[in-house]
Amino acid sequence: MQFFFEVALSGLLSGLMYSLVALGFVLIYKASGVFNFAQGAMVYFAALAVVGLMDKGMPMWAAVIGAFLVMILVGLATERFVLRKLVNQPPITLFMATIGLTFFLEGLGPLLFGNEVRPIDLGIVDEPIMSVMDSIGIGISKFDLFASGMVVVLVAALALFFQKTKVGRALRAVADDHQAALSLGIPLQHIWAVVWGVAGFVALVAGLLWGSRNGVQFALTMTALKALPVLILGGFTSIPGAIVGGLIIGASEKLAEIYIPPVMQDAFGGNFGGIEGWFPYVFALLFLLVRPEGLFGERHIDRV
Repeated sequence: MQFFFEVALSGLLSGLMYSLVALGFVLIYKASGVFNFAQGAMVYFAALAVVGLMDKGMPMWAAVIGAFLVMILVGLATERFVLRKLVNQPPITLFMATIGLTFFLEGLGPLLFGNEVRPIDLGIVDEPIMSVMDSIGIGISKFDLFASGMVVVLVAALALFFQKTKVGRALRAVADDHQAALSLGIPLQHIWAVVWGVAGFVALVAGLLWGSRNGVQFALTMTALKALPVLILGGFTSIPGAIVGGLIIGASEKLAEIYIPPVMQDAFGGNFGGIEGWFPYVFALLFLLVRPEGLFGERHIDRV
């Protein structure tokens, strides 16, 4: 039982890392009603900006601030040169635009900052907390705990931003109907610029944490795929849903990787390793059949 709890806890903490990437998708979807396929590329670009600026002699704190400014510029440029031209266009048009943005960022990042694999040292060692290990016998990584704390603080701030501020309410109005929001005097261009800037900041935090764990490399773009099952479970418009979805996916994939292969091998023989890679997608697919809008998503009914 102790081993079960240790695996589950490890999965929950990893799930919060997935939630951080999913937050970027939620922010863009809430403001524009489109799935931002470029979020993974933004995570990679932000991490590259940090290590690239550090290679030029900047200290860590200055490189992070510089990368934040770079991501703000990316968000403003996206709104100015891409989204502003596509107001009131079908969602599929905006989706295709984000695919183009993905390839643009994936090419621009290495061109500006180099493409060799480099580490990011946040000063947090990925090792068990011995005091917890000695008291309850369960290993909790210092890095996982630090990353989880970052995610919780960021989610709380974003939830307050959307619920309590005028800009947050304007964001929700824009997501519901672009034309109606414009007729009410809501500056659509400014709102989109703000939300892309915030999404860029979220991508920077995700890039720092994932880059610290796995190194800054092109594989960071694949973190977007890890966020898909999280979004399906939590709902594409819910910030709390991104957290709950991440916790469910993180815990279930770790438990599945440990407990399903022995059962399958006893029943059918052969090798059933690697379940962690595909189990979240199968789980999300089955969940879609039961609740397509997600746990916290709004049920959408079209009347004709």
